Amino acid sequence: MFQVGDYVIHGSNGACRVDKIGPLSGMSGSGDRDYYTLTTCYTKSTIYSPVDSTKTMIRPVLTRGEAEKLIAGIRSIKGLGEIEDKRREQEYRDAIRSGRCEDLVRILKTIEERRTTRQKQGKKTTSSDEKYFKMAEDGLYGELAISLQMSKAEAKEYVLKNVREQD
Repeated sequence: MFQVGDYVIHGSNGACRVDKIGPLSGMSGSGDRDYYTLTTCYTKSTIYSPVDSTKTMIRPVLTRGEAEKLIAGIRSIKGLGEIEDKRREQEYRDAIRSGRCEDLVRILKTIEERRTTRQKQGKKTTSSDEKYFKMAEDGLYGELAISLQMSKAEAKEYVLKNVREQD
C-alpha cells in the first residue's frame, strides 16, 4: 500500500501524487472501501482509485537508481519492429496502458524508425504516430523528471545527452 506523499504511476494517467487514502466522503455505498486520492503531476486532475483495484495498474515511480539504469540501457531496448497498421495501434495502446518505461521507449523508437522510413519515401508522419509519440514522451519524461528531481524538459535533455554519449 502506498502512503500519502508517495509518487506513483497510475495507468495511462502517468505520474501522480498520493494526497489522501480512505473512504470517499459524500459517495453512497463507498464508505466500506478505501480509495487513493491522486493528483496528476502535470495536468492537476484528481483521480480516485480503489486501493484494492486490480483493473488499473498502479506502481511506484522509478527510484533514481532505476531511472539511471533505464537510461544507461536505452540503446539495448528494441522497437516493436514492423507491424501491420491495425495491430500497431493496439500495440501502442497496450504499451501506454502498461505504464512501463521500457514499453514507452519501445514506442518512441518504433515511431522514430517509422518517421525516418516515411521521410525517405517522401511521406509525412501519421497523426496516429504523432499522438502516441507525444503520449509516450509525456509518460517517460514525466516519470523520469520525478525520479531525477528535475523538470520534464530537463529530463528529456538529460536522457538525449546520455544516449548520445553512448554512441
